[in-house]
Amino acid sequence: AQIAKSAAVSTRTLFNHFPTKEALFDHMVDIVIKQTGAITSAPYDPSLPVRDQLIAALRDYISAITDDAYMRLNRMVMSEYLRDQELAHRIFAHAEMNTNPLRGIIEAAIAANVLKDVDPQYATDLLSGPAIRLFFWPQFLVGTEVSQDAQTVYEDSVDMFLARFEKKAY
Repeated sequence: AQIAKSAAVSTRTLFNHFPTKEALFDHMVDIVIKQTGAITSAPYDPSLPVRDQLIAALRDYISAITDDAYMRLNRMVMSEYLRDQELAHRIFAHAEMNTNPLRGIIEAAIAANVLKDVDPQYATDLLSGPAIRLFFWPQFLVGTEVSQDAQTVYEDSVDMFLARFEKKAY
């Protein structure tokens, strides 16, 4: 009923397009998945410092996932995940929810022998974790933005990541 009201249509009209609540929910999840997959950053460029590229990709990613429209849709989807764990398992099984522009850069930098051989998803999670913790979760859970300087967080996160995974030229 709330979705129909927000869309300025009757409940009957809404259910003409989506025969069940599950079909409507699946459609909304598809929107989140497409938005997550659409978060892009410049591809890895071996002629540029990997540090600068990772900072830019981290900034792009956090900016996209903290966008108001994305945040509202994600709150609705997450509330259903919490209510129905089977649904959460099904959605996570069919979607790569960790699509993140950092992963592509990390994969390419590993292939270019700039970063140590590490699982790209693990490395992506390690790199993006602090920024997600500081910027996404406070906004998602209580609607407040952290006063921490974002650029400093991005730079510190990338510097810690590179201290562990960057191959040093000897």
